[in-house]
Amino acid sequence: MRNPFLAGAAVVMTAAALAACGSSADGNGPEAVGAQRPAASGPSVPGPSAATPTAPATPAAPTAPATEEPAVPGPSAPPAKAEGPRTPSGEITPATGTFTKRQKEYLADRVPKGMDPAAVLQTGQETCDKLRYLVKADQDTAVGAIATQEIPDVPAAVAGLCPQHQDLVDEAAYTYVDGTHTGKALRPGVYRSASPTTHCSWQIEGAGGKELASGTSGTGKSRKITIPKSARTFTSTGCYAWLPEGVKG
Repeated sequence: MRNPFLAGAAVVMTAAALAACGSSADGNGPEAVGAQRPAASGPSVPGPSAATPTAPATPAAPTAPATEEPAVPGPSAPPAKAEGPRTPSGEITPATGTFTKRQKEYLADRVPKGMDPAAVLQTGQETCDKLRYLVKADQDTAVGAIATQEIPDVPAAVAGLCPQHQDLVDEAAYTYVDGTHTGKALRPGVYRSASPTTHCSWQIEGAGGKELASGTSGTGKSRKITIPKSARTFTSTGCYAWLPEGVKG
């Protein structure tokens, strides 16, 4: 689980990607396949009752206009997995236009019965867009976002819609996220921290709980560590993710 101190660079970059990628870079967004966005609606706000007298308003002292700051969206929550029968591949068609061969392959066995396939496709395309923006900002952060699952359903989206990012998925498979790793989950090698907070700390223990190495980083800058073959436990806090030097460390 992501450490509560992770309000640093990784989340900011991920949030920027969420705000920037409202449409598909490939021109195959939901608008291209006939998906319609519902109009925003809400209850009307009633005015004051005519039967209720109100006191005259007292003029307030002039104040400087408030400066509004745009809300920064947080990481995407993993989509709920739909249960029940799926639409057969041969029956998956958009409301208007057509799906490409790659889009059809991605949608195969992924569209619940009765759901608009364009909505399912949009989710995959948004995942690819987030990766594309994160890679431009910082590739290590993009790999960390995959490993921590801040961007959901990445392997399927990459395999079906944006295979150019397969290298990120491969690297994420050998990445350590914050937490405690033991036994077969440990892989000896050299690792670097991706987007650590200023409260990053780590500890490597061997047999019998003997401390082999430990350290902290209060600067928020990337650090390198070596996990030896004798390691039995590796614990990381506030470091976000540790990426291997070389695909497998």
